[in-house]
Amino acid sequence: MHKIKKDDLVKVITGKDRDKTGKVLHVHDGKVIVEGCNLITKHAKPSTANPQGGIVHQEAPMDISNVMLVVDGKATRVGFQVKDGKKVRVAKATGKVID
Repeated sequence: MHKIKKDDLVKVITGKDRDKTGKVLHVHDGKVIVEGCNLITKHAKPSTANPQGGIVHQEAPMDISNVMLVVDGKATRVGFQVKDGKKVRVAKATGKVID
């Protein structure tokens, strides 16, 4: 079980996109891709999916330690508790169960 999951709302806490918030699109091997953050410019060759080719702006992965989960509009650390025999994520700031 991970502290950050797909479709979570997160806040970037360091780097060029500091203080931006966005939805997590993908989590893999300690890296996350956040919607609208850490954009890179990629030069794409023409293909069947993109017949024009050209310059494409897309999100690049960033380290999972550079983001914090946002609960009720506030960035918070995440802990775990066992409730009713299930392990659930808990917001450290409020003690609220996240999922």
